[in-house]
Amino acid sequence: MSLPSPFNFSEHLFALNRGRAQKTAYLDDHGALSYGQLEDRARRFATALLTAGIRRGERVLLLQLDSIDWPVSFLGCLYAGVVPVAVNTLLTADDYAYMLDHSGSVAALVSGALLPVLQDGMSRAPHALRRLFVSHPITTLPDGALDFDSMIASHMPMAEPLATEPTDHAFWLYSSGSTGRPKGTVHAHGSLWWTAELFGKPVLALTEDDVCFSAAKLYFAYGLGNALTFPLSVGATVVLMAERPTPDATFKRWTGNAAHGVAAAMKPTVFFGAPTGFAGMLASPALPMADTVALRMCSSAGEALPGEIAQRFKAHYDCEIIDGIGSTEMLHVFISNRPGDIRYGTTGKPVEGYAIELRGEDGNAVADGEVGDLYIKGPSAALMYWANPEKTAATFKDGWTQSGDKYSRDADGYYTYAGRSDDMLKVSGIYVSPFEVESTLMLHPAVLEAAVIGKPDADGLTKTKAYVVLKAGQTASDDELKAFVKNRLAPYKYPRFIEFVDELPKTATGKIQRFRLREREQAA
Repeated sequence: MSLPSPFNFSEHLFALNRGRAQKTAYLDDHGALSYGQLEDRARRFATALLTAGIRRGERVLLLQLDSIDWPVSFLGCLYAGVVPVAVNTLLTADDYAYMLDHSGSVAALVSGALLPVLQDGMSRAPHALRRLFVSHPITTLPDGALDFDSMIASHMPMAEPLATEPTDHAFWLYSSGSTGRPKGTVHAHGSLWWTAELFGKPVLALTEDDVCFSAAKLYFAYGLGNALTFPLSVGATVVLMAERPTPDATFKRWTGNAAHGVAAAMKPTVFFGAPTGFAGMLASPALPMADTVALRMCSSAGEALPGEIAQRFKAHYDCEIIDGIGSTEMLHVFISNRPGDIRYGTTGKPVEGYAIELRGEDGNAVADGEVGDLYIKGPSAALMYWANPEKTAATFKDGWTQSGDKYSRDADGYYTYAGRSDDMLKVSGIYVSPFEVESTLMLHPAVLEAAVIGKPDADGLTKTKAYVVLKAGQTASDDELKAFVKNRLAPYKYPRFIEFVDELPKTATGKIQRFRLREREQAA
């Protein structure tokens, strides 16, 4: 397979769906958007961007909650050749200040509810934005800011897409690292097409009759595929939810109780979640009965899915959970179980179109049954980490991408997760840096040292645990330290467990031995 030249992914999707102009493409808590309206609004927004002085290849920060405005913004940017930098809505003002500066964003697209934290970040960034587009709900529009809906209504649709190439910069996502700031991961227009052709269509087998709902938000690589790339590539309908994907919030969408108007009867047929979410739903007393939902299949990624959770879900709903692994760098899933071919406790087999290698410390392939570092080669790989040649060279090598994960492969070709190559943790499907949490804990006046590791919970899912050494004569409670971290980092990063100790295990040179703490947990 190859892509034509030129190739603009937005135009590709619009052309696919021009025969579905009246069909619902998106619905959220406030309304619905047909395929015809999606194209019209995105192309109008493309004109608005260019009229506002945003030019080809320039970056704009995309900080919006999951609503019908998000795909309009993203696809409008791509149509105009502008590069959206989609960012996590749970971050701090310092995070946004860094991302604005690092990306060189000349404008920002923000939901009204997120405007205060972005404005705080803008005040800390070294350069001023040229334009600020604010989408609803809006209480007060800042001086000089532009109303998103008004800008769309006041412009004509852009006549033709910008003639981008499959390898041209299309959008950015930020990928966390074990130390230091997150990395700006640059993807091309062709990357989106490849993930749909290699995974969305052949593995998930989505059709235009499906209604898709993703707990993972659109700013995640996983959520972007689930709620935009894959469903729009087949003409399906997507349910979007701005709030956190708690069990109760998820159940309302599954049963159609949160929908309005034309969307009231649109229950999801395909749900995309993560193991922590599935475990929480199964433990909820409000878990809906099978005859109240329309699920035919579920997908899981973000962290390894314990087989026991998948089996309990299947027993309750007679619905399989397809577990797989993807990454920001590869954009979506490259190893996966498949409908009718699920081996519980494994991540499945390589997705066709991706080559997988497990390498030992000597760089050579390891034998079946042995643990090795996971390398992937495939056409959806990112182009680079922006302005970070050292990390780019370390991750993207001779066409291969080093994932940072360790895996083993059995004699039948199934891959099983064995941990991380660094100390990074995946908590609820999101990377957490132990170093960042430790550094924050040590800002507390009572804390001398801290070390953070992953601790499996009763369902076998990873949660953060902090070992803390207090200064002589100082006291602090675990609730106090948890609140201290929550107030300084994104909420999902705080340690779920805290244990106070007299000292931490260290090497002769004073480096903390986190593996000793992991051994302690395993022995407990």
